[in-house]
Amino acid sequence: MLEQNRVCFRTLHLDQRIRHTLAAYREIGGYRQWERILSERPDPATLIEEVRRSALRGRGGAGFPTGLKWTFMPRHLPGQKYIVCNSDEGEPGTCKDRDILRYNPHQLIEGMAIAGYCIGATVGYNYIRGEFYEPIARFEEALQEAYAAGLLGRNIQGSGIDFDLYTHYGAGAYICGEETALLESIEGKKGQPRFKPPFPAQYGLYGRPTTINNTESLASIPVILEQGGDWFLAQGRPNNGGLKIFSVTGHVNRPNNFEVPLGTPFKTLLELAGGVKDGRGLKAVIPGGSSVPVVPGEIMLKVDMDYDSLASAGSMLGSGAVIVIAEGTCMVKVLYNLAHFYMHESCGQCTPCREGTGWLARILRRILDGQGRAEDLDLLESVAGRIGGRTICALGDAAAMPVQSFLKHYRHEFAYMIEHKRSLAEQ
Repeated sequence: MLEQNRVCFRTLHLDQRIRHTLAAYREIGGYRQWERILSERPDPATLIEEVRRSALRGRGGAGFPTGLKWTFMPRHLPGQKYIVCNSDEGEPGTCKDRDILRYNPHQLIEGMAIAGYCIGATVGYNYIRGEFYEPIARFEEALQEAYAAGLLGRNIQGSGIDFDLYTHYGAGAYICGEETALLESIEGKKGQPRFKPPFPAQYGLYGRPTTINNTESLASIPVILEQGGDWFLAQGRPNNGGLKIFSVTGHVNRPNNFEVPLGTPFKTLLELAGGVKDGRGLKAVIPGGSSVPVVPGEIMLKVDMDYDSLASAGSMLGSGAVIVIAEGTCMVKVLYNLAHFYMHESCGQCTPCREGTGWLARILRRILDGQGRAEDLDLLESVAGRIGGRTICALGDAAAMPVQSFLKHYRHEFAYMIEHKRSLAEQ
C-alpha cells in the first residue's frame, strides 16, 4: 500500500500521477482493511488501541491524540452516532487536505468507514469547503464508486455492518473549521461555536454523540491498521507518530505539500521547497498556519518539525502550514494582513474577539499609514492579552498569538515605523 520515494515512505499518495479512481486505489491495497473488518468483525476496542499505539495526533491543528479521542465516544449507548470529517481547511497557508480529496479520496472514505465502525457510528459527513470545486468533484465521484462497489450502505457485503457517507458543503467561513461551529453549519444554522461542555462526544450533531476528525487524520487510519501502530509510531518520534504533510508556502522557490516523518529538521523541509526565494536570507517562519506564533529564522533553522520540538521553540505545529518569510520583508505589513483576516473572520459571538480583532487591525493600519503613536505598541499587547483565553472558541487566541509573538521578536520594526513613518526592513 506504500510507495518509496527519495524522501520517505508515503502514506497518503499525494501525487497527481496516481489516478484518483477506485481501480487505482485497489492497486495499492485500498479497502483491504475495510473488507477485513467486514468479514472478521474484530472488536472495535482492539482497533482503537492500535490507533492509540500509533501516536497519531490530530492533523487539523490541535494535535490531540486521535485514538484517545475515539475512546470518548459512548459506543454502547443506544441510538444514532456520527463520524464527521473536517475538510473545511480555512487556515491561511494550509493546502494539504484539498490534495487528499483531489488525489486520494478513497483513502479518506475508507478511513471514515473504519472510524465509524470503531466508534459505533453508522452515518458520516464530510464537511468540505465550498470553494474546493475540483476536490469536491473528485470526492463525490469516489463516493459513487464506493457505493457502486458495495463498500458503503446498509448490511455491507452481508456483514450486518451499516455505514452511509454524505458530503456537506461549507460556504467559506473560517469559523466553521471550529468543530462545533461546523456542526451548527451542517444542521443549517449560523456557523457559530457552541459552549463546551457538553462536548460533541456527548452532544454533537443533531444532539447525538459525534466524533470530529481532520481529513489527514482519517486518511491515515487504513495505513495504520495495515502496517500496525508500532510501525506508524516508528516513522516519527515518541508522542509524535507517523508522517505529516507540511504545506510550505511564502518566500520559497518550490512551494508545495511535502509528506515527511515527524521530527524532520526544518532545514531539510526548506531544502525540499528549494530554499528561500531569490537566494535571500531566512528572516522568520510561521510554522503551523497563520494562527501560531512566529519564530525567527536563526531559531527555526535549529528546530525539528514535530509537536514537542516546536512547542519548545515557542510555537506550535498546528495544521502544518509552514509560511517562510525572507529577509527584506516588512513584519508590520505581515502582521496587519493577519490581523485583518481575523477581524474579517470573527463570527462576532464573543465581545473580546468581535471588538478586539477590530482594534488590532485598526491600530496596525494606523501605524502603516504613518499615524502611529509610541503608546500603540503597549496598546496592541494590552488588547491581545484581553482577547486570548476569553472567548468560546480558539479564534480569539488565533488572533492574539501572532500579535504577541511579532511584538516579542520584531518590536523594533514597529517602533521604527512609528518614529520614521517608513519600514525598517525595506530600506
